[in-house]
Amino acid sequence: MSGEYFARATVRRVVDVAPDVRLIELVPDAGVAPYPPGSHIDIAVSIGGIPDTRSYSLVGEPDGQAYRIAVKQVPDSRGGSRVVRALSPGQEALISAPKSHFELAHGRPEYLLVAGGIGITPLIGMAQALHRHGRSFRLLYSARTRAQLAFADELRELLGERLELFVDAEGTRIEVAARIAALDPDAELYLCGPQGMRDAVARAWLAAGRRADRLRFETFASGGRFAPQEFVVRAADLDGAEFVVARETTMLDALAEQGVELMWDCRRGECGLCAVSVLACEGELDHRDVFLSESQRAQCRTMLACVSRAVGGAVTIDSGFRSDPERPRSVAMQRS
Repeated sequence: MSGEYFARATVRRVVDVAPDVRLIELVPDAGVAPYPPGSHIDIAVSIGGIPDTRSYSLVGEPDGQAYRIAVKQVPDSRGGSRVVRALSPGQEALISAPKSHFELAHGRPEYLLVAGGIGITPLIGMAQALHRHGRSFRLLYSARTRAQLAFADELRELLGERLELFVDAEGTRIEVAARIAALDPDAELYLCGPQGMRDAVARAWLAAGRRADRLRFETFASGGRFAPQEFVVRAADLDGAEFVVARETTMLDALAEQGVELMWDCRRGECGLCAVSVLACEGELDHRDVFLSESQRAQCRTMLACVSRAVGGAVTIDSGFRSDPERPRSVAMQRS
């Protein structure tokens, strides 16, 4: 990690805003920088003694006082959420400056914001900005139980009837197709939620003949259809080398331990740089990316090593590495 990339911050406040969601306020030594809605920061963590980073959306519009992040308790995570949730007031952390890959476009006649669970975090600032500018919008917020609707009270106070809550345990669901059909032809939809919700919304959006670039979404790097479990990788381009990817690590890191450091940038399943070819799969692939199309995932010929996993068996891959005594064994790209 570069010292220029991360800067020191002090934890100002920690409070649980739902049974499984903890709000953490961070005050950087250099002061709070302005940022557009939908931005996030990276936090440096150490998992099993190995340096790593975790990304968290910034909750709400900037107030000049602190960065607010909300961290969900994820039992099946690699450990990053536990490290960040363990931060306490007065403790120091290393954080990045705010970055934005999920910006709110201005000038649309109507907006629909859709959140699933912890996916509410980047949409809070968007809802605040749209409300402040008097735009036409609605926020649809879904969770498994009513208790898990973090920030629902403050959102209701701000938005009134423009906020609609949906609770799985109470049998209420978002009728995605109907909501999309009711939108202005030039409306834009912003979505942050688990993979199943993303897939369903994307299918309905395209089926309605909507412009693909008017559907914007943020991702959960850890979201998948199955809980992570260890799996075996057979690397055809490493003389058939076979190794195990542990539950708490990624294929990207496991390949690096074998001396193959793939090109990567996001570690969130978005950029596609770490894609490897799948030659065979015993079991099933759990695609956790948003880079591949639905048809590409169904073909099971490619997977992203940073987030995707095999379930119930082994996967045989070609990473693209080719042995050459005239060049180093691996070439890594530094994360920007």
